[in-house]
Order: sequence, then structure tokens, then C-alpha cells
Amino acid sequence: MEYIDIIDEILISIRRIIRAVDLHSRKLEKEFNITGPQLYIINEVAKHESISIGQLARKASLSNATVTNIVQRLEGREYLKRIRNSDDKRKVFVEITSKSEELLKNAPSLFQDYFLERMEKTKPWEQTLLLSSLQRIAEMMDIEDISASAILFSLENIENKVE
Repeated sequence: MEYIDIIDEILISIRRIIRAVDLHSRKLEKEFNITGPQLYIINEVAKHESISIGQLARKASLSNATVTNIVQRLEGREYLKRIRNSDDKRKVFVEITSKSEELLKNAPSLFQDYFLERMEKTKPWEQTLLLSSLQRIAEMMDIEDISASAILFSLENIENKVE
């Protein structure tokens, strides 16, 4: 295989990854009227009794502003509720609602859950090789400073277009 062919194959693989994430997000939007990032945030909030926007942003590897926007949309649709701390009114925590609980019972798993299921079937050395390769590609694309997880990177763009 020639050098140019390898580069083309790498770029095609990157596009396939982005497309797979986008297709999953579209399915969520069509069937459940919710985006991938919104479902991810609901899932993260559901794992905790109450969580701050800052903690949620760190867990999602997104900016506080992005998470705040997603939370505002979800609060407007009654999936989440924000609660002010009684001791310090500046602190705001997020909790799920019964509507979120119902959604989580019926919604498909997150895209990363599907990925994790398949990844668990690979050998540890293969996982390390994949991680190393992806980290190097991210470095070559100069995206190491972008605050977005691999799972949400393209979904965040869809989130901004849809809402």
C-alpha cells in the first residue's frame, strides 16, 4: 500500500467513526426527540443524586457553558431540574425528573455503551494500540486542547444545529 493510500484509508476511517456517531444521534432524535449529548447528560445526572454543572462538565469533558446550555434545554423540556444550594445560593445542582427516569427506561443505550461492549472483546494489547493510535491522530490533527470527549465531539455540533 502506498503512503497516500494509507492516509486516505485513515481519513476514511475517521469519517466512518464520525458518521457512526452522527447516525446514532439522528436515531435518538427521530425516535426519542433527544440528542446524544442530551442523553449523555441525563445519564450522568442519573448516576448521582445531585451534581453541579462544573462536575457534570468535567465528567462529560465539555465546557461549563456547553453543559449549561444543554441543561437549560433539558430543564425547559422537564427532563432535569436545577436546585440552588441552601447554604450557598451561587451553587446550582442538577437532578433528574420522573420524565428522565421514564426516558432512561425506554431509550437505547448510549453510543459509547455499544462501543464499550465491542471494545471489551479485544485483547489488552490491542486496546493499548488503538488508544495510542487515536491519541497520535488527535495530536496530528491538533485537537488535544479541544474540550470534548471522543464520543461527544461531533454530537456537540449536532446539538447546536438542532436546538
